[in-house]
Amino acid sequence: MGAARARRLSETATIIVFERGPYVSFANCGLPYHIGGVIEDRKRLLVQTPESLNARFDLDVRVNSEVLAIDRAAKTIQVRNVKTGREYTEAYDVLVLSPGAEPIRPPLPGINDPRVHTLRNMGDMDSILAGLHNPRLGRVLVVGGGYIGVELAESLRHRGLGVVLVERLAQVMAVADPEMVEPLHEELQRHGVELRLNASVASFDGTRESLRALLADGTRIECDLAVMCVGVRPETTLAKAAGLELGSTGGIRVDAQMRSSDPSIFAVGDAVEVRELVSGDATLIPLAGPANRQGRIAADVILGRDSRYASTQGTAICKVFDLTFAMTGLSERSLVQKQIPFHRIYVHPADHATYYPGASAISLKLLFAPESGRLLGAQAVGKAGVDKRMDVLAVALRAGLTVFDLEELELCYAPPFGSAKDAVNMAGFVASNLLRGDVAHWEPEELASLREDQVLVDVRTQAEFNQGTIPGAQWAPVDELRDRLDDLPADKELLLFCQVGLRGYVAARLLAQHGFCVRNLSGGYKRYQMWAGHLTTAVPCETNTEG
Repeated sequence: MGAARARRLSETATIIVFERGPYVSFANCGLPYHIGGVIEDRKRLLVQTPESLNARFDLDVRVNSEVLAIDRAAKTIQVRNVKTGREYTEAYDVLVLSPGAEPIRPPLPGINDPRVHTLRNMGDMDSILAGLHNPRLGRVLVVGGGYIGVELAESLRHRGLGVVLVERLAQVMAVADPEMVEPLHEELQRHGVELRLNASVASFDGTRESLRALLADGTRIECDLAVMCVGVRPETTLAKAAGLELGSTGGIRVDAQMRSSDPSIFAVGDAVEVRELVSGDATLIPLAGPANRQGRIAADVILGRDSRYASTQGTAICKVFDLTFAMTGLSERSLVQKQIPFHRIYVHPADHATYYPGASAISLKLLFAPESGRLLGAQAVGKAGVDKRMDVLAVALRAGLTVFDLEELELCYAPPFGSAKDAVNMAGFVASNLLRGDVAHWEPEELASLREDQVLVDVRTQAEFNQGTIPGAQWAPVDELRDRLDDLPADKELLLFCQVGLRGYVAARLLAQHGFCVRNLSGGYKRYQMWAGHLTTAVPCETNTEG
């Protein structure tokens, strides 16, 4: 935190910390997991206390103290003790605002029912837990399928409660691309979460015994408790009243040194507008890591160091029962909206060597610039190893690396941990093959308008073909292609696919050298299933060693 950093830089500065609530430093990312009982001891969420901060850093920490107003001309703030009501004025030389983001609570009829909660702080968590202790409680409604909503749904199921998750969009995790979160839909339902997509709550009502949510389509959901997780917005009330400049996104506008439009006032954390790394556009990305760094930078600048905050790339991760989803950089949807040209590839390699027990597939999507191959974004979902790969890709994106650089990365390998060609290397190989012209790709969206001079060709085994294929595809297994060249139409474009992309690539290279016009489906049939919205986990994982 910035105050602790300031003390490490100066033993003589007077540092006062005001906090409206009773807790000055708590792990808000851990709140859902205490609700679920995974983090059993509530005290584990309290990272620091006023007493510990005073003992170690000589900080004057004043909890239950709400800052009501800022007098920029006098360089004072008006403070109210929320317990006693006493108000007083405190002077400052430099002021740092870190009000965070507040949960959105839409003005719906019945929203003020005490059984309708939000989850932002320890008090919210305690209120939810108090409601869960009702012995008659059986069903909880979670409204919103973002990170907090999904984590909370899992935590409530961990307690054995019935959970209905309502999301107004067609997918959970709106920051991600639809096909990449399709496995999360299946995972949520597999663990008993009743998933309602393309649905929104219009109002709440109920009786003394039960709460009811009326959806926009007229459906009624009976529940005992509801938690609104529909997003957050920057808490800028104080800054706005003080006349500080806000950005186009609604966050407090700051420069690279976290200084607001008033040179004596800095702002950090979820309330500030930042620059997105890939596009350079202004955005709001409420994440703990960037907030922590911003606090440190503000302290540096205040005490004479030339520190600067570069940008935010939105690296994030979420556990969804037995799956992990992670991303960094821009999504495909964002690239399209910003009109940034891109290519995309998909790979489904195992998290470690397949001959070592316990290997499972990682579905990884890579977005990159068509000319230079510079990384623009990445998303991944799988049971294991997702965090490791996304951290590598986040560093690569921050460093401005290209897909050609990914080919050359030397990453850890031993059978329990990875493969000689790591998942990140594999993504680099596939993307580089595309840019070098070694193979051309076709996209699932093309299936809606196939031409007469195009033929779908499934190059998997007979058993795989029989289990399911893309409608209209003919079968020509890769291992028999050299003996079946005469069976393939030489006057048509062959749209090849296998299970995850490797055999399709091998087939494409073979057929191209025999004069056929071919393209391969990146990510193969598994990618098609994700795109089509019916990913099946029963299909065996193929070892991907393309290169």
